[in-house]
Amino acid sequence: MLRTAVLVSGGGTNLQAILDAKAAGKIPHAEIALVIASNGRAYALERAAKAGVPGIVVHKEKGEAIEAYGERLLAVLRENRIGLCVLAGFLTILPENVIRAYDHRILNIHPSLIPSFCGKGFYGLKVHEAALERGVKVTGATVHFVNEIPDGGGIIAQKAVAVLPGDTPEILQRRVMEEAEWVLLPAAVEETARKIENPEL
Repeated sequence: MLRTAVLVSGGGTNLQAILDAKAAGKIPHAEIALVIASNGRAYALERAAKAGVPGIVVHKEKGEAIEAYGERLLAVLRENRIGLCVLAGFLTILPENVIRAYDHRILNIHPSLIPSFCGKGFYGLKVHEAALERGVKVTGATVHFVNEIPDGGGIIAQKAVAVLPGDTPEILQRRVMEEAEWVLLPAAVEETARKIENPEL
């Protein structure tokens, strides 16, 4: 099994979807070996503890050079023999030295159908506010590889979700999570881990 780290910043609902899928036997090729939080208040750390997964806080210090932060993060990943990283609501932009070291081994979930409503400044409720303001009838979620461009890496999977009359950003966010994010991300973790372990596939 490929040792996998999940990087989080908040409540950890996508982390929970991964943990639940793992417990249900749906992710046989990945071991959820570590949860890394960008802040010590992230409820995701409690989810990790309940599942018996080690959790650690690695945040960018005030005034710290981005590459230095990346080296600290890489040291944690290497110490834990991590082969795959999953960004699940991780609100810190990854330094390029981390992206280079884990080329095509970092996944991210984004709450829109990329290339719509993505890139710098589009995260959390802001994505759903923009979708409603634009008046789209369909939105969704995308799992993609991480590169140096925010939300710019190759797309792994997408799932569409209907926008309904009366939707608020909060209601739409929940529907996208339930119908798309929590389905796509665990499946993408398994698919990517399987391909890394079996490159001939």
